[in-house]
Amino acid sequence: HRTVGSGVGLALCRRLLEEDGRIHLCIACRNVQKSEATRDLILATHPAARVSTVEVDLGNLVSVLRVARELRCRFQRLDFVYLNAGIMPNPHVNFKALWHGLLTGKVLHMLTTAEGIMTQTDRLNGDGLQEVFATNLFGHFILVRQLECLLCGNEKPSRLIWTSSSNARESAFSLSDYQHAKGRESYSSSKYATDLTSVVLNRKFNKQGLYSSVVCPGLVMSNMTYRILPVFLWKLLMPIMWLIRFFAKTYTLTPYNGAEAHVWLFKQKPEHLDALVKYHSCTSGLGKSYVEPRKLDVDEETAEKFYQKLLELEKETLERYSDLLD
Repeated sequence: HRTVGSGVGLALCRRLLEEDGRIHLCIACRNVQKSEATRDLILATHPAARVSTVEVDLGNLVSVLRVARELRCRFQRLDFVYLNAGIMPNPHVNFKALWHGLLTGKVLHMLTTAEGIMTQTDRLNGDGLQEVFATNLFGHFILVRQLECLLCGNEKPSRLIWTSSSNARESAFSLSDYQHAKGRESYSSSKYATDLTSVVLNRKFNKQGLYSSVVCPGLVMSNMTYRILPVFLWKLLMPIMWLIRFFAKTYTLTPYNGAEAHVWLFKQKPEHLDALVKYHSCTSGLGKSYVEPRKLDVDEETAEKFYQKLLELEKETLERYSDLLD
C-alpha cells in the first residue's frame, strides 16, 4: 500500500512489480480519477498485476480515518506501507542566499540540501492544523496508528517506509512549535519530524514485528519540483543539473532513480537495518543508481518528547471524530 500519483510513487509501483509480480499493490491518491489513471498506467506495463485503489487526502483527518476503516475491511495484513504523500505550498527561492552561497563556497551544499534557499508559505487546514505538518506527517501518523492491527503481530515483519528529504534539518524544527506555525521552512520541519517519528516507532513497535525506515529520493524532477521555478527556467537549467550530478550524487533527477532506496529496502531483512540511518537514493555522474546509508541527525530524547506531543495531539483531535472510530 502506498500514497501515489506520479513521480517517485508511480516509478516505485512499477519497480516493485519488476521485483515481485505477485504482490498486491493498493495505491492511494487524493482523488478517484488520479487513482484510476495511475492504475491504468501501471497495468499498461504490467497487465497481470493485482492493483487496487483507495482515495485519501492525508491533510484531512476525516479522509484518513475513513480510508483506515476501508483498509481494515479489505485486508488482513499489510506487509509494506510506503508513506510518500507530501506538499510544499508556495515555494520561493531566496536568490540573495544563493548568491551568498556562491561567494562563500557553500553553493553545492545549498543546492543539494536547499538549506537556506527554500521557503514556503503555510496555512491552517480544515482541522485547525498547519497544512504542511498535517499532510507530510500527522496524517501519515494517524493512518499508521489506525492500521496497527494490520501491521503488528503478523507471521513476518511489516514495514513502514517514509519518504523524508535531505532538506530535513534540526535547525528548522522546534519542539515548542512542532507544527512550524511561526517559521518559513515548514517542509524542512515536517521532514525532520518524520525522521524523529520513525526513530521512536522502531523503539515502540519492533518487538511487535513492525519496522520503520526513512529514505531520501534525492532531487527528482516532479510536479513538486517544477512548482519551485517556471518550467522554461528548469529547461534552461537541466544541462547544468546533469553536469552537477558528477559532483552531487543526490541529483537523481528521474523518478526511476529517486525510487532506488525505496526498492532497495523492499529487498532487505528489516531486523538487520539500523533504525538511526536514512537511506539515500544516489546516482553517479554516468547514471548508475545506488543507495547510500547516512546516520540520522536526531536526538533520541527530542524524538521521544515529540512522539508524546503527537500522541497528545492525536487524542485531542480524534475526540472530534469518535463516530469514525471503531
